[in-house]
Amino acid sequence: MPYLTPPSELAGLFPDEEPYRAKQLYQWLYRKPALDPSSMTDLPPSMREALGEHLWPFNVEVEQTADGGSTIKWLFRAPDGAAIEAVLMGYSERTTLCISSQVGCALACSFCATGQFGFERHLQAGEIVAQVAYARAYLRDVGLAVGPNHLTNIVFMGMGEPLANFDRVREATRRIVEDMEMSPRRLTVSTVGLVPGMLRLAEEPWPVNLAVSLHAADDELRNTLVPINRRYPLADVEAAAANYFERKGRRVSIEWTLIDSVNDTIEQATKLSRIAHRLGAHVNVIPLNATPLSKDQPSRRSRIQAFVGHLRSFDVNVTVRDTRGSDIDAACGQLRASQAALPEIRVRNS
Repeated sequence: MPYLTPPSELAGLFPDEEPYRAKQLYQWLYRKPALDPSSMTDLPPSMREALGEHLWPFNVEVEQTADGGSTIKWLFRAPDGAAIEAVLMGYSERTTLCISSQVGCALACSFCATGQFGFERHLQAGEIVAQVAYARAYLRDVGLAVGPNHLTNIVFMGMGEPLANFDRVREATRRIVEDMEMSPRRLTVSTVGLVPGMLRLAEEPWPVNLAVSLHAADDELRNTLVPINRRYPLADVEAAAANYFERKGRRVSIEWTLIDSVNDTIEQATKLSRIAHRLGAHVNVIPLNATPLSKDQPSRRSRIQAFVGHLRSFDVNVTVRDTRGSDIDAACGQLRASQAALPEIRVRNS
């Protein structure tokens, strides 16, 4: 499985081949990914045959499309049975890939489908990078109904907490930036507030975007929604976000999942506006994608409008994100949850 091998060690996979063959393979993996080794026409048949079913470190177990063909979600299955989810979303001027960094999550946010399954293991750097390569190959060979047929943005907002898997996420980021030649300004790392990881990320050389998932603007509510807040309370998270902005000069964004009658109140909006102003942050709000293992429901339209309107009355920059792919369980962890509950879902083997 070449993606599990560091790029500098690819020659070791084919010791009997000339060294330049490893360079050709590198190009196919990182610069012009292909869905199938048969497309790697400048490699000898023996190499293509050897790659065979071993090109990807996972199989495509489920592939779902929605939004008129502009959203696609994959449930990848690793050889050890681990489930990996990725979502590709096409917009008029950009194509964004949401990738996973862990199998499950240990942080147990109350409304999150991933957290409801608990933590299984970290993804390897190659498993993270392979999600990106697969999406790039898919865009080139198949494409989406809307948006550029090349990847413009990557967000670490799928299953898992990226900063809890820091070293592997760091290596994946290095490969995406240096080997795949994507601008770090097109990458966003999302965290629920792992302060040590936020501080470490500020020391790295790449000016990636940082998104902080707050979901509550006071410690009392946040302790119930995001339990890690008991270890890293809001004041510490805000200080780490301010440090990131100071070190990188990149505006931090605040992510806020709106849960009906829980965190969509005017009181929460007022408190959130103060945090946003102190950080100079942009706020992204999105209605909850309900999960089969939680009673939480998305905010009603009237409450969303009131919440957003209140933020804007305080001159907060806020965007209401659309719930892309809600009919295909596109929120992180939902496809895995629905597979457990609905085994009849369409399966695509590859």
